[in-house]
Order: sequence, then C-alpha cells, then structure tokens
Amino acid sequence: MINKIFQQYTLIFSLLILTASCTKLDLVPTDTISPDKAFRNISDINLGLLGGYALVDGSTMTVVSTVSDEATYPTENTVGNSDAFRWIYTAANGSVTSNYATYYTAIDRINRTLAGLDALTLTGADATLGARYRGELLALRAYFHFELLRNYASSYQTGALGVPYMKISTISYPARDNFETVVANAKADLVAAKALIPTTFTDKTRITKAAVSAIQARLALYEKNWSEAITYANEAIAAYPLATKAQFPGIWTDANDNEVIWKAKRIGTNDSRIGEFYFRQTGEIVLYAPAFKLINTFDKVNDLRYPAYIKFDATRTGTKSQYLVKKYAGSTAVPGLADIKLFRTGEMYLIKAEAEAESTGDAAGDLNALRAARINGYTDAAFADKATLITAILDERYKELAFEGHRFFDLKRRNLPVERLAADAVNASGAVTLPVTRAQYAFPLPALEISVNKNTVQNPGY
Repeated sequence: MINKIFQQYTLIFSLLILTASCTKLDLVPTDTISPDKAFRNISDINLGLLGGYALVDGSTMTVVSTVSDEATYPTENTVGNSDAFRWIYTAANGSVTSNYATYYTAIDRINRTLAGLDALTLTGADATLGARYRGELLALRAYFHFELLRNYASSYQTGALGVPYMKISTISYPARDNFETVVANAKADLVAAKALIPTTFTDKTRITKAAVSAIQARLALYEKNWSEAITYANEAIAAYPLATKAQFPGIWTDANDNEVIWKAKRIGTNDSRIGEFYFRQTGEIVLYAPAFKLINTFDKVNDLRYPAYIKFDATRTGTKSQYLVKKYAGSTAVPGLADIKLFRTGEMYLIKAEAEAESTGDAAGDLNALRAARINGYTDAAFADKATLITAILDERYKELAFEGHRFFDLKRRNLPVERLAADAVNASGAVTLPVTRAQYAFPLPALEISVNKNTVQNPGY
C-alpha cells in the first residue's frame, strides 16, 4: 500500500516537473525582440531601414587609398596603421577585414526589416510608402553585397570565390558563392528595387531610382557587361548632369551637391569627419598624404580637381608633409566634416567611356567631355588605338575618383599591379610594387570567420 501511494506521488511529482518544464520552454526570450514586436507599423520599418543606412560609411574609401598608389605614409604619422600600407596584412588585421562584419551586420538589419515588412498588412499611403521602403532595402542589400564582393572576392571573374549572398536573417554557416552568383543576385535585387522606387523621390541621402541606375552601372563594369554599363550610366547621367566648372569645387565643401547621385550624410561628430580624422588628426598631424605619383598626374594650373583635392602648405617643414588631402576638407566652420560622395556623375562618364572602349561607341567623346568640364582650356584628344584609350580612361579614373574608394579595385579588375614611386614608399619598407600573384592582391576574410564557419574557405595565399 505504501509503495502504491509512493508511486502515485512520484507520478504526480513527475507531471508537475514536466508541466513546469514545458511552461518554461514556452517563455518568450527577454534578450531579443521578436519581429512582430519590433516592426509594428510603417514608422518602425523606416527605423529599420535607417539602421541599414547607418552602416554606409567611408571605410572602403579609406582602406583603398592606403593599399593603392593614391596615398603615402609620412614620417609624422606615428599612430596610423602601417600594415595595410606596407602590404603585410593578414586575416588577423582589422585594417582590411573589419568591413566584413560591418557589412554583414548591415545586411542582417536589412533582412530583418524586410521580414518585418512582409508581416505587415498595409493600406493606402502606408502601402505606397512601404513599397518604396522595400525598394530601398533591396537596393541597400545589393549595395552591401557588392561592396563585400569588391573587397573580398578572390578575383572579379566567373568561377572566382565571392561572398555568401544572404537573403534572410538566420544563424547559418554558408559557403562562399561564386563571383557570378553574387552579381546575379545583386542584379535581381536592383531590378526589383528600381520598379518600387518612384522617380519623384529625390532624397540624395537615400537610394533613389537614379542611384539604383548608378549602382547597376558600377556593377555592370565589374561584370564586364558593357551594354548594361552604358545603358545604366546614361540613365544616371540624364538624371544628374555634370557639375559646371563654377559648381565643382563646392561639392567638396558641401556648398552644393551638383552631380552627386547618392551621398552619406555626415553631421557633427568626430567620427564623421573624414578629412580631419582619417587623412589627418587633431593638431594637423598628417596620417596619409596624397602620393607624389598622383600629384604628378595633374595639370596643376588648369585642372580644377587639383586645388579641390590636394592642398600644398609650405609652412609645414621638417618631417611634416607639405601635401595634404583636401578633398574632404569640409567647411571653414567645421573642418573635415563633409558628406561622403558614394556615387557621382563623373564616375558614370568614366564607366560609360570604358564600356564603349570595350565595345562600340564614342568612348573618346565621353572622356573628352569629362576632361573639358574639369580642365580650363582643354582641347579634345585623339587616341591611336583601344589600348591607348583604355589606359587614358584608367588614368582619368585615378585623378577624377582619387580618395573615393576605387583605385585598388580598378587595378584588380584590370589585373594590373599596384606600382608606387620610390618617393611614395620611403616609409613602406620597400613596398613599391604589389604583383597580382601576391596574396595581398586580394583582401583576406577575417580569421574569426574562417575559424567559426567550417563551410567557408580563405582567399589563396593566406
């Protein structure tokens, strides 16, 4: 009898434990917010979208200047990273790997917001706004994946190791998609985005229909899809003509935003001051100065870009660099604070010219048109053959797009080495030429990614 009673109590006690356990398992986590609570209305969707935009910055721009032949490392720089400048970076160096985590964080925010938008039932004006937000989200997702591809692809060709294209927010261990898969997914997102963003939306601090065209043009250039590059560049040019000679210098002080297609707005924090806190520090310590190779390419008298991009200060003597990057000087009131110009019409002319040189079209005409807009007294040039014309276009990209995050990638997509002048490598321990065969010709994936994700692989040579 006692044994029977004991068995009954044991059974009851077990049921109580089981019930308590099930109840505990059904509890909602307290350290996360579920999508249905995070995205309750269209305003929440906008906040999620802004969280994606918040990670659009100038970090690619700055690392490209360091590893290419755009900048030099002056003796007065005793605090800046030299591993990138000297091409001795590894998978453990944040100077070239930090964007990997940052951009995937942005992509995860975007995918979470898209899932939240999918769960909402919107009507009327909210539905119209939701469609535009979806377009911006899809375009942002394509943009960040493209930036990851530019930074971390082993090369820019079919079959090359690319990056995982993430379309949902999930904990997973994805393998690397090939270059062409990333391009195809980005193109699909951009096509869908363009159909959703109205022409009447013209906020340059966000992605407009013209900005989608500009992203498509740049992506087509890397894909070597020359016809699409021409088509999309023409769309962007039609929406935003080149700045006049009078307008051009004001772009870099934010006096105007002529020919700016998409920009990252920067407002008064130290971290935002690209000119003041990357190229030089408080106290006017120059961290990175314009390369002599770059300086020598300009017509210093007639080219409007030279005084807009580069400053010469004869009062800086001794170990101080007399040349400074002026491109992000900002205004007199707030030095170094300038919006980041992500896409400009000048780039579109050069994309179009290169695509035309590789196919059919008036490549010389587009190159001459850009030069005429930038150089006083310019006379149209003629080019003997295709190779000469393409070299001229790459040289013009070197000048026009200096310190905008393109030079290293331009050389890589053309399979050309980085070649510095000896004068620019004085503090680089002999790092004058980076051949295409060296591991550092492609940035490594972060060491942490390789150690955690067993389905991925590192770029060759690391």
